[in-house]
Amino acid sequence: MIKTTKHAVTADALSTPEPSDTANDSSSGVAVLDRAFAILNAFGPTDDQLTLTELSRRTGLYKSTALRLLGALEHGGFIRKMSDGQYGVGHQPLRLAALYQRSFQVGPVIEPLLQQLSRDLGETASFYVRQGDHRLVLYRVEPTRSVRVSIRVGEEFPIDKGASGKVLLAFTEAQDPRWSEVRDALWAASFGERDPETASTSVPVFDSTGELVGALTLSGPKERFGTPSTIDAAVAALLVSAKRATVALGGKGGRYDASIAEFANRS
Repeated sequence: MIKTTKHAVTADALSTPEPSDTANDSSSGVAVLDRAFAILNAFGPTDDQLTLTELSRRTGLYKSTALRLLGALEHGGFIRKMSDGQYGVGHQPLRLAALYQRSFQVGPVIEPLLQQLSRDLGETASFYVRQGDHRLVLYRVEPTRSVRVSIRVGEEFPIDKGASGKVLLAFTEAQDPRWSEVRDALWAASFGERDPETASTSVPVFDSTGELVGALTLSGPKERFGTPSTIDAAVAALLVSAKRATVALGGKGGRYDASIAEFANRS
């Protein structure tokens, strides 16, 4: 039995069915966890804080249910209540995000390369990993210029749009013939697929077993970054960086040589 404290709630209170709750394909089968996750997922990339009313609207939970869950999440450090009565994300997700990043064991290798790519090319450099049907920003470095592509670490985007999505699909669904060209070339580009004003190009990074680690990516405003010469320069730089990353992670850098040579001949 769960003890009731100032912030905690009883198991019976949490598990009481609500008329607004309906089963769906994404349900874990544990209603209280699904509801708690729904509250956390209600915060979007630009939401610093939300009211109880808005959280109730976004999750479909009654205010009474949402309030009890918010108390439990606040007690665990996942939610914090502001002085004006609104709610924001707590400190625990930041700690878990750091652990998640470390689990890939690529930060010391990838981050310096992103910094160099962004500095040399003047665009946003990022590293994506696949999470189901989404691609997640694991690391990113943005340039100092005022007009740039802005993304946040931890943001998720559909995997079927964007250059990094093509790379992630190509090397995690090796039997899919749609991505054979990407697998052969070791790079992909996109022009306005996710955002009509953005262009991007991406290449894969592999580990010591030859498995895909993630997608090294450059993106920028389409008017500036979308020209053939700019894309060629970006792909060439990405391929060299991906080779360095793969070698540093114990993989075979030679698999990039043909693609690197192709772009060297274009210059």
